[in-house]
Amino acid sequence: MKKIGALLAASLLVLGLGLVVPGPAAAAPYCGITWGSLVKVNSSTTSAPVTNVRAGEHPCFDRMVVDIRGKGAGYRVEYVSAVRADGSGQVIPLRGGAFLRVIVTAPSYDRFGNSTYRPANSRELVNLTGYTTFRQLASAGSFEGQSTFGLGVRARLPFRVFTLDGPGTASRVVIDVAHRW
Repeated sequence: MKKIGALLAASLLVLGLGLVVPGPAAAAPYCGITWGSLVKVNSSTTSAPVTNVRAGEHPCFDRMVVDIRGKGAGYRVEYVSAVRADGSGQVIPLRGGAFLRVIVTAPSYDRFGNSTYRPANSRELVNLTGYTTFRQLASAGSFEGQSTFGLGVRARLPFRVFTLDGPGTASRVVIDVAHRW
């Protein structure tokens, strides 16, 4: 009788465990990234000029930074079929499987028309060799108070855009593009 009771208890225990086994879990987003790939816009404007463009690598994304000599710059960042030069409309050739047009609503010249950002090579603003996502970063010019950049990336991946104040009275427009979905 004890054996039957023990067998019955063991069977109920196994059946009970089978009822509480969790189902398949939903996959967590890559590095917690939930940004998406649609256009990002901030309509602020400034006459403070662009002074530098740089890039950096992070564990989950590659980062582009546009330095501004003041506060208040806005932006429009979106995937496009081709990045075109400000003023002329000529296509800016870029490496990569997808292209981000980065418009910063700040000029790359001062109030006298003097250039405030003079890259050595406007088609290769930053050496991106070895970056996971970025392929090429180029200037598309500065016209009517805005500066445009073309960012060639590996594929159409999620991105985010935001501004940061500092250091001092300066500010930055930051574009992060995820390494994967």
